[in-house]
Amino acid sequence: MNLRKFFLTVGYSGLSPKAPGTVGSFVSLIMAIGILQVFDVSTLFLLALLITVIAVKQINIYEKEVGEHDSKEIVIDELAGMWIALSICKPTESNLLIMAALAFIFFRIFDIWKPSIIGRIDEKVKGGWGVMGDDVIAGIAAGISASAVYHLITQFI
Repeated sequence: MNLRKFFLTVGYSGLSPKAPGTVGSFVSLIMAIGILQVFDVSTLFLLALLITVIAVKQINIYEKEVGEHDSKEIVIDELAGMWIALSICKPTESNLLIMAALAFIFFRIFDIWKPSIIGRIDEKVKGGWGVMGDDVIAGIAAGISASAVYHLITQFI
């Protein structure tokens, strides 16, 4: 088994023939929900940062091996983005599912649409930092958006 590929594809979820980014994001979301059953959001956030730093180096090595920048099968960036989004919107036991759904939806929107700085990072930054950077910023935007929408929803219900 190639441990690097297992890590970068988040347990091979990035090898999905259709929508590998969405599949990787969903697998990452399920993993995060499991982590949040045992640990708090601070731990999830710190794990996301640690994984980001490790992934940058591993992506740089992988890109040299395969000769391709930001291969669709690499979805560790989706994991980092999803975990950051969930960390920012701080789900509780009572709102975990709605916050997880909002974070997932907003993360996928920002990751696919790539507005503003997210798109510039994706286009201009090469190597591991380019692969990870746009998703980290998309995760921040998704976490803030999910929190804002949840706050608006709860104000009117």
